[in-house]
Amino acid sequence: MIYLVEDDVSIRDLMIYALGASGLPAKGFSSSPELWEALASEMPQLIILDIMLPGEDGISILKKLRANPATSAVPVIMATAKATEYDKVTGLDLGADDYLAKPFGMMEMVSRVRAVLRRASPEATKSLTAGAVSMNLAEHTVTVCGERVTLTLKEYELLRLFLENPGMVFTREHLMNSVWGNDFFGETRTVDVHIGTLRTKLGACGDYIQTVRGVGYRMEAK
Repeated sequence: MIYLVEDDVSIRDLMIYALGASGLPAKGFSSSPELWEALASEMPQLIILDIMLPGEDGISILKKLRANPATSAVPVIMATAKATEYDKVTGLDLGADDYLAKPFGMMEMVSRVRAVLRRASPEATKSLTAGAVSMNLAEHTVTVCGERVTLTLKEYELLRLFLENPGMVFTREHLMNSVWGNDFFGETRTVDVHIGTLRTKLGACGDYIQTVRGVGYRMEAK
């Protein structure tokens, strides 16, 4: 179960829908009292916490979560204003596991939630597969039709993102932010080049990575 604290009902409902559609059941709350009440009856796998909230703000909530032994280990993703670096740094310094810069896309949110959950439970998934492509997370290796292939770090991270989100369409901007980071100032053409080399290295399985015209890419085993 994912908890999210967001006072804008339309955004909150959209987030709940996107998470649920991705196999991640979620409950939403508009303020801290609702969150504290829910935590008393059920502990979530992760909390998405908006900083700007009525009454008690997200930073104050995060401090309490980390100070309480019962909730100190629950992963938290902070939602911050895009231009507010201070909030981002403060949240990370106080123990947030990641952040989302508003406005953010639902695909990015789902991807970041899955990434944080994976880091929080590294033993939960040892491998990822799609058709004849297999990724061993513990060994950091990739095989195609049983043969090992050598990938660069960025190619590996791109493939991992695709394998973790089968069938999901990613924009070039999302891929760049997820793999190269929000602070990377290169062009989206960088993504196209790496997709091309990744397809080549996957050989007969390269066509698993499909181009979605006008949008970006997705991966599906055929």
